Amino acid sequence: MPKSHRQLLQGNEAIALAAQKAGLGFFAGYPITPASEILHALIGTGVKVVQMEDEIASLNAVIGASMAGLKAMTATSGPGFSLMQESIGLAHMTETPLVIVDVQRVGPSTGMPTLPAQGDLMQARYGSHGDYFPLVFYPNSVAELYRFTFTAFSAAEESLSPVILLSDGYISHLYETIELREFKARKC
Repeated sequence: MPKSHRQLLQGNEAIALAAQKAGLGFFAGYPITPASEILHALIGTGVKVVQMEDEIASLNAVIGASMAGLKAMTATSGPGFSLMQESIGLAHMTETPLVIVDVQRVGPSTGMPTLPAQGDLMQARYGSHGDYFPLVFYPNSVAELYRFTFTAFSAAEESLSPVILLSDGYISHLYETIELREFKARKC
């Protein structure tokens, strides 16, 4: 049985912690509510963190880092996820393993970014060009965010493709005491 202990974590903190433990080497992102805390939580952890000029550049930097051999991830929300669709297709066609976290919110514009939504599921499955359907994980608790982040990295490496982890404004900011199981990090 793997070792574990309990800790109170916010959803976005659980994603950041699990990504570190999974061996994350590079994170590129552009601050967008409600996903910004993932970028902030990774600063100073030993992970190379870069704030890019936009979401398109963020995913392209993650693709480059993965091609260079690092475990790589980005995090965004609906409007940024829309901008990433062409690069998601590129990552799939070049068989580049990476993780994209989409912390969903209402609407494409400012003014409502603190309201949660679950409207990006169809875009996650069918949004990019090409005849492929990316793996999408949709956790419903902070504990599942933690566990599915590990699963997303493993699945990306096994399938040699981008994997999408969908969250939303509720569970990304929800605090929950979770069991921090030690999962075995896979080599890239």
